[in-house]
Amino acid sequence: MKLISLVATAALSLGMSLSASAADVTFAIGQTGESTMVYRLGTQFDFGTRWWESDVGHLTGYWDAGYTYWQGDKTSSNHSLSFAPVFVYEFAGENVRPYVEAGVGVALFADTELEDNDLGSSFQFEDRLGVGLRFAGQEVGLRAIHYSNAGISQPNDGVEAYTVHYRVAF
Repeated sequence: MKLISLVATAALSLGMSLSASAADVTFAIGQTGESTMVYRLGTQFDFGTRWWESDVGHLTGYWDAGYTYWQGDKTSSNHSLSFAPVFVYEFAGENVRPYVEAGVGVALFADTELEDNDLGSSFQFEDRLGVGLRFAGQEVGLRAIHYSNAGISQPNDGVEAYTVHYRVAF
């Protein structure tokens, strides 16, 4: 638990120091492939940079730090902390701007067991893909997130979470 607290503090400090903009807050709810409910609270700090701007859109991104509660129905529940850089291609639009996103980060789980999955270690990599819509300082979207230790330890069952999220800018 001390390690998870330390990593969370370091991730949030790093995120805040890397961005001059205010933090955005995200809420997500979803399920794993084994029907474990997933509840996530996160904070995001925009990179503050745009690349490849055109009439179609631009590439940007954000730092994401989050806490996830995994509500198990077969075994005890689990908790995880994650930190990831996420790249976003935002399409042009006046009021509503569609986007696609992808990122790879790290996560720490409180327990290596999640339902029937043995994660093998508390340390996991977090891969994500998402789509959504941005409008009036808010966003809604869908994400698929995969957690795995990349074979660093065995077993390496991994787990996927599929969520709907809402983001609000402050």
